[in-house]
Amino acid sequence: MTHPHRPRSNLGRTLERASGHITRWSGSSWAFALAVLTIAVWLVTGPLFAFSDTWQLVINTGTTVVTFLMVFLIQRAQNKESLAVQLKLNEIVAALEGASNRLIDIENLSEAELDVIHRHYHKLAEIAKHESDIRRSHSIEEARHRSRAGHKSHPRASHGLHDAGARCEPPTPGAKEHVPGDSSRADSTQ
Repeated sequence: MTHPHRPRSNLGRTLERASGHITRWSGSSWAFALAVLTIAVWLVTGPLFAFSDTWQLVINTGTTVVTFLMVFLIQRAQNKESLAVQLKLNEIVAALEGASNRLIDIENLSEAELDVIHRHYHKLAEIAKHESDIRRSHSIEEARHRSRAGHKSHPRASHGLHDAGARCEPPTPGAKEHVPGDSSRADSTQ
């Protein structure tokens, strides 16, 4: 069985290997030295060609072609790195007790859905600024209840991720956020 994202043709495998080697090499000190040497040779040959338009065209064309190709190599490397980081983060989220599984594969959500989750965590950060114990973790509703009641601590507040009663899960994208005391909205965040 072949990997779904692995190139199936010999040409595809060859291009993948070549782009990997070129990407690694282009980030090396030798690649930088070669670029500096190329510019130095070009500058030294300037007087030989009387700094002509052709002399300038050579460096302009060369750098344009190299830049064009490097954009694709850099994007390929960035895509691979981004996917690897996302997979590692997904594994951590999946393995942590009390972590929200809604965050797994979050990079595939729409911008609007990501904005909903971002606002949720922003609210938690704002509430946490007023918390005396920086290790406490709680939901928005619990934090609002404590701050309205003027309590410094709450029995359900967590000193770690393992307290199931105090875990923080973002709202389901598209769901309305529950506001304590507002009976017109359903509690969709817990």
